Amino acid sequence: MMRDLQFGKQPRRFGVVAAALMFWICAPSSARADERLQELLARAGEQSVAFVEQFSNVKCTEQVIQEKLNKDGKVELKEESSYDYLVILTNTEGELSLDESRLALKEAKADKKNRPLLVTNGFSTLFLVFHPFYANSFDFTLQGDEMQNGRLVTKIAFQHIRGMRSVAALALRGREYPLEISGTAWLDAQTGAVTRIVASVEDTMEDVGFKTLRAETQFAPVAFQGAKHTYWFPAEARVEVETPRQHWRNTHRFADYKRFSVSTEEQVVTK
Repeated sequence: MMRDLQFGKQPRRFGVVAAALMFWICAPSSARADERLQELLARAGEQSVAFVEQFSNVKCTEQVIQEKLNKDGKVELKEESSYDYLVILTNTEGELSLDESRLALKEAKADKKNRPLLVTNGFSTLFLVFHPFYANSFDFTLQGDEMQNGRLVTKIAFQHIRGMRSVAALALRGREYPLEISGTAWLDAQTGAVTRIVASVEDTMEDVGFKTLRAETQFAPVAFQGAKHTYWFPAEARVEVETPRQHWRNTHRFADYKRFSVSTEEQVVTK
């Protein structure tokens, strides 16, 4: 899984390498809480596997809003663009990979002052924290139930275990730095589908020039004609990055999901 954060004409490339989730469970307060956590994580793993299988069969329209903020947090530069968007997620010999494709429908205009904007990719797939390929890299904690948009959801906190492979790695100047991400996910209490997830990295990136990175992804149910199941696909992903001197915020909105199929034809030419 690759994600890029790029600056200006000379981009710094940041790759996010999918890690595996094999359910590592924190010590719960009771046997029942432990059992419920394991059940919910198992459902979330099943949902994430189904997501990987289905997400590569759909395309959508992506709207991207790029904002540069000043030291007071006010927007000093804003650009909007839109794309035909699709993601190819594959699982080959136990390794997950992500390829994003964007065809421009409307591109942002070049800034006359050449002020750098942040380019963010791949954050719609934060759900991979729960993919049954990566779980022993995280501690999970059950945080209780709440209502969200009229739906009962269960909150689960996650924390990367230092030294284990991470779902996110910073690729910079030819090296990869695993990111110590932590956060909270809201899962449908019945199905285990991720409805919202918030993740951040703090206090571990200052040696490479970053202060904080925070990402939040909202998911929404999508039903296709003739399909037996409803799938939770990304609706919005918001990424905010701060360095000692810069502050950016990008918002990705995904809409108009459609199924598509790709067919190939082989011809044998005889002389």
